[in-house]
Amino acid sequence: MKNISILFICSLVIIIFMTTGLQSKGVKNKVPIVVASKIDTEGALLGNMIALVLAANGYNISNKSEFGTTGIIRKAIISGEIDIYPEYTGNGGFFFSGTKPEVWKDFQKGYERVKKLDLEKNNIVWLKPARANNTWAIAVRKDLAEKEKLKTLKNFSAYVNRGGKVKIACSEEFVTRPDSLPAFEKAYAFHLKKSQLLVLAGGNTANTEKAAARGTSGVNAAMAYGTDGQIAALGLLILEDNLGVQPVYAPAPIIRKAIIGKYPEIRLLLKPVFESLDLKTLQRLNSYIAVEGRGAKAVAKEYLEQKRFIKK
Repeated sequence: MKNISILFICSLVIIIFMTTGLQSKGVKNKVPIVVASKIDTEGALLGNMIALVLAANGYNISNKSEFGTTGIIRKAIISGEIDIYPEYTGNGGFFFSGTKPEVWKDFQKGYERVKKLDLEKNNIVWLKPARANNTWAIAVRKDLAEKEKLKTLKNFSAYVNRGGKVKIACSEEFVTRPDSLPAFEKAYAFHLKKSQLLVLAGGNTANTEKAAARGTSGVNAAMAYGTDGQIAALGLLILEDNLGVQPVYAPAPIIRKAIIGKYPEIRLLLKPVFESLDLKTLQRLNSYIAVEGRGAKAVAKEYLEQKRFIKK
C-alpha cells in the first residue's frame, strides 16, 4: 500500500512538472493552428507574417504558406483543412454571386459586405484589412509603352485592335475569372487570342513579370498586381485602369469562426500588423522577395522585428 502511495505521488509530481513546463513555454494549444497562403509573392509574405506572430505569442502552428491557388485554398478553409490565411476583399464578388459590382470598388463597403456574407454562409471571420489595393493589372514593357504611347488600358485596347504585337504572360485564373482579363476585355472592347497568351502554372506575378521583362517566348506584357514591388526594376509599366473596372483588393486575414471563438486574442495580435501595411510598404517588402531573391519568411520576420510586433 505504501509503495502504491509513493508511486501515485511520483506520478502526480511528473504530471504537474510536465504541465508547468508546457505553461512556461507559453504553448496555448495542443492541436496546431494551420496557417496557409496562396502561392504568389505577397501571399507568402503575409502568410508567414501571420504564422510568425502567432508562434511568437505562444501558439502551436503549422505553417503551410504557398498552399495553393484561390480556388484550392478557399475550399481548404471552408472544409476545415486550414484555419487561417490572407485573402482579398475584392474576391467577395467572385465568391458570392448576385452582389452589385459597385460594392467591391469601395474599400469599406467591400470589406463589410464580404465580412457579413462569409460569416453567414461559411462561418469564416474577416479580420482587420491592410490599407492597400492589390488589384489585378496589366503591365507592359517600357520600351513598348514609349514606342506606342501606351499609358492606359484604353491605349492598350486601341493598340491590340489595330493589330499590334501583344503576348501576355499570365495565370489560368487571370484568363478564366470573369473579374480579371475577361472584365478588361469587355470594358475596353478588345480580345486576346490563345496564341497571345502564355499561361504559366500558379499565380505568381514575379514569374509573369520576369517573362515580360526577358521577352520569354515573345512576351511583352504581363499579369500584375497593384502592390508588386518589382515593376520598375524590371523595366515594366502598369497600364492605368481609367474606367475603374477592377474591385479593391485589400488584404486581410480570414479565420474559421471555431478558431477565433476559441482564441479571440488572435484578432488583437494581427490587427496592428495589418494596419501597418500600406501600399508603399507592401511594394517595398514584395520587391525584397521578387527582385532581391530573399525568402518570404526572412523578409516577414525582419519587418515584424523592426516594427516590434515580435522580439528578435
